[in-house]
Amino acid sequence: SRGPGTRNRIRDMKHRTWISLLVLLCAAAVSSGVEVAGVNVPPTITVEGKTLHLNGAGLRTKMMFKVYVAGLYLENTSKDAGAIASSDQVKSMRLAILRSLKGKQVSEAIEEGFEKNSKAQLAALKPRLDKLGGMIPNVEKGDDIVLTYVPGKGTVVSVKGAEKGVIEGKDFADAL
Repeated sequence: SRGPGTRNRIRDMKHRTWISLLVLLCAAAVSSGVEVAGVNVPPTITVEGKTLHLNGAGLRTKMMFKVYVAGLYLENTSKDAGAIASSDQVKSMRLAILRSLKGKQVSEAIEEGFEKNSKAQLAALKPRLDKLGGMIPNVEKGDDIVLTYVPGKGTVVSVKGAEKGVIEGKDFADAL
């Protein structure tokens, strides 16, 4: 028969095993990123030789349709939206497209965001916003749109893995 000391040691051993397993599972989840609507969003990316960290990810829906999964990557993560927008660091927004969209639909959605968030600056930003619109082709489920701000260079626009051009100005990146 086992005494109380033996039962306590077995219980402690099981407890340590479960804690170890939980720690390993959490570490694996962090290292593999997050999954949003079936899209794996990696925890880090490399841009211009710098490691950017996932600051947040989410699903964009429109009238109950899943449109895209977005991931925001920053050199220095933050919960302060104003600080993120105004920071002069490399930052990248990656959109994983979940349905077929016309380039015009994507451009109009971006312009709506500019109107909501940067109405006072819209007149100065409009020519560059139009330039961005011209860079966005029709996209299909599985395509990516990547908008990466690089200080001193501007916002690099890539679609389906191909660079489409650069939009100059930190003010544009801040509004975006």
